[in-house]
Amino acid sequence: MRIRPVSAVTGVLLGLSALLLAAAPPTGAAVEAAPATKTLRAGTPLAIGHRGVPVRAPENTLASIDEAADLGITWVENDVQRTKDGALIVMHDTTLKRTTDAGRRFPGRAPWKVADFTLAEIQKLDAGSWYDRRFAGERVPTLRRYLQRVDHNRQKLLLEVKAPELYPGIERQLAGELQRAGWLNARHVRDALVVQSFSAPSLKAFHRVRPDVKTGFLGAPKPSELRSYAAFADQINPSHKSVTAAYVRAVHAVRGAHGRPLEVSAWTVDNGDRAVALARMGVDGIISNAPQVIEEALEGAADEQEEEDDGPLSFLSFLGF
Repeated sequence: MRIRPVSAVTGVLLGLSALLLAAAPPTGAAVEAAPATKTLRAGTPLAIGHRGVPVRAPENTLASIDEAADLGITWVENDVQRTKDGALIVMHDTTLKRTTDAGRRFPGRAPWKVADFTLAEIQKLDAGSWYDRRFAGERVPTLRRYLQRVDHNRQKLLLEVKAPELYPGIERQLAGELQRAGWLNARHVRDALVVQSFSAPSLKAFHRVRPDVKTGFLGAPKPSELRSYAAFADQINPSHKSVTAAYVRAVHAVRGAHGRPLEVSAWTVDNGDRAVALARMGVDGIISNAPQVIEEALEGAADEQEEEDDGPLSFLSFLGF
């Protein structure tokens, strides 16, 4: 943040009086104001908690979204898979080894695929101790319980269908579970839910079942391909490494499945400077393991820009000098 010395400001203001008198239009003449400088705040992207806030709590757990709520993070992202007996659970990896104690509890069942375990078996697992002893006993949540907690926290959800090729028919099942949990009413559908996937066929399948729900494609299709994705998607959500201002403009120039410009949410960004750069490129959302860091960086940049835009020199620019 730059703070101009009082003497410099005074000089500008004294000079401004003379400039105003010299430049004043004749009485009755129309004055055409220059457009105000656009501030970062006007287009500040959403900060979305990637699997909750995994820098503070084990990913994809209730503890992680509770931490997000405590930090004031409204949007959270999660991953959905299906157990051997057909239950939908919240889990990122297609195996249980990294984020649970499945290897210790079931030593003879490597590689511990999610699809090879029943819900009852998975609910016996500790999904918190690997992260920190404070979270010992944290469980892998069912999708139903997770949805209930997100609602309880007054949060919103970016829900990823993970590896849908492993779970035929999961799109229709997911729609049914969302319906039973009360997540397909007008309020949720309007502004609290987006379903996304790396799989275009899966996203198309979900869109056919529930065309009213917003959807996002995880990836960066070529600009020439965007219209084909817009038939079933409302968002194009690429890795932040592939985002450029030109690409964001190309995405925004196409209208998505619900008739509005396609949105862009970039992943996974934990650096404040990079988040500010992406905001200046025009992205609509930033998915982060540390969303509180991203929010702070974006707000700080917006505050600094507003202070500069409100300064005397900006006023001169506003007048066209």
